[in-house]
Amino acid sequence: MIDNHQLRLYVKAMSRALKSLPRSLVLAALLSMALVSSEAWAGAVADASPGNPGQTLEVRSLLVKGKTTLIDFYSPYCPPCVQLAPLLAQLAKKRPDLAIKKANINRPGVNGIDWRSPLAQQYQIRQVPYFMIFNPQGQLVAQGRDAVETVGRWLREAGLMK
Repeated sequence: MIDNHQLRLYVKAMSRALKSLPRSLVLAALLSMALVSSEAWAGAVADASPGNPGQTLEVRSLLVKGKTTLIDFYSPYCPPCVQLAPLLAQLAKKRPDLAIKKANINRPGVNGIDWRSPLAQQYQIRQVPYFMIFNPQGQLVAQGRDAVETVGRWLREAGLMK
């Protein structure tokens, strides 16, 4: 058990350490902890481009044969994207027929939503979250506003949203 004196020393040390780190690194670490603790990556939700965020990506390579595939283009700097992540994880657990792939549009080191990233440019993404939905046969059935409405319906049907 830590006593009050040790706790104060720890807080001071952490404060000094945090001041020496770039703000974006601290934000990224906090976001990562929040996503992991919320189980945002659990179930059938998978990172579409691990280790290569913001770079071009062939969405057809992400499709899961025999399942409806939802591709979620997001930014860690987008509050709705961060709030939606745990809901999508829960949806994936409730819908075994659904594969969810998350594609981070932000390149490393870019603070704020990276609208100029190669990935955002490739798919002309002007808002996040941005969804693309493919049917089990691999055909694009919805994207943009239509896909948002579909995802909202799925979340309501699963009892995850009103």
